[in-house]
Amino acid sequence: MHLLFATSIVPDGALSSGYEIANQAIIDALRRAGVRVTVLGFGWPGKPPSDPENTILLGALDVRTDAAPLPRKLGWLASAVASGLTFASAKLRVVSDETVRQAIAAAGPFDGYILNSVQMAAAFESLFQDRPSIFVAHNVEFRSAAENSRAANGAFQRLLFRREAKLLEVIEKRLCRNARFVFTLAEEDRAELGVASDTRSVALPLVTRSKLPVLQGKRNIGCDAALIGTWTWEPNRIGLDWFLGKVVPHLRNDFRIHIAGSVPAGVSSPHPGVKFVGRVPDAQAFVRGAAVIPLVSTSGSGVQLKTIETFELGLPSVATAHSLRGIAYKPANCTMTDDPVAFARALEQTVDQKIADVDGSDFHRRQIAALDLAVAGGLARLGASAHEVAA
Repeated sequence: MHLLFATSIVPDGALSSGYEIANQAIIDALRRAGVRVTVLGFGWPGKPPSDPENTILLGALDVRTDAAPLPRKLGWLASAVASGLTFASAKLRVVSDETVRQAIAAAGPFDGYILNSVQMAAAFESLFQDRPSIFVAHNVEFRSAAENSRAANGAFQRLLFRREAKLLEVIEKRLCRNARFVFTLAEEDRAELGVASDTRSVALPLVTRSKLPVLQGKRNIGCDAALIGTWTWEPNRIGLDWFLGKVVPHLRNDFRIHIAGSVPAGVSSPHPGVKFVGRVPDAQAFVRGAAVIPLVSTSGSGVQLKTIETFELGLPSVATAHSLRGIAYKPANCTMTDDPVAFARALEQTVDQKIADVDGSDFHRRQIAALDLAVAGGLARLGASAHEVAA
């Protein structure tokens, strides 16, 4: 079976965000199932695709809103309003339908599409209807947009997120309805997207890498707690705001917290132990340098890749219930609580009691096995549909 994996940004090997990690995990699972995968999408400027022989590039594109100059943001907004697309999909309309149609034809004979998330699938929706497809719903985007609207600071931003939520609810449910099968990344998302039946969808257990790294020696602890993420993404920002505003004030003054990743302007903390360290060269080394990992997600849908990585590495953690969405197994060295005071106490106790790491290989093996089983079920549905179309 040959499938065209249509996505906004093609893998470049960096795996610097949860979205990129999930994409690679799904592509790897498809290939383990014997599928030939050709990836179609845009590349980051200056970053070649990690698998150029199986990638068709539509060009280079920086889709980050926070990094874009004001004229570009206004252009994206004008394009979204004029086309009736979401803001995220409008960013991709820098090439014509004909250019995308020619790129699809360049893939050669193939059996169907993997429509990876709503952005690309909605931007060129009419071009992906000539063959059966699997839609990958990374999140319930319309719910995330509604949550972002409620958390937004200004009236204009609230209005934009409300518009996105309204459009996304229609688009996501249409993409799910038209797909032969749907992959979600959390069990709860299946019902919210209207595809709860096992004949229509499955939730994919994910991993952050196909093979776990060999961890050498004892960890060198450089801080009490470490957080890393793309904090400019609104659902992540909401969780960070909750942690800094509700949990950190209850931590003792000598508790050291290092926060890595891009942080929006205005995010700060008066706590003397909080340190924003920006980009780090090795994300895994960064989190392994902490005594405990706070898993602070409070909004959004889908699964939390930082939770999966923490469990794969066997690191002690304190997690909100939301951070454990889509996770069937909670290790013994993970404490779950949504109460900010209890969260702070659990962080301190984990450090004071020197809670040990656990072996994450069993978690990883179970995730891989369940992922491959789920993908195989979806491919069987897609294959049956492809045969029906051919007949």
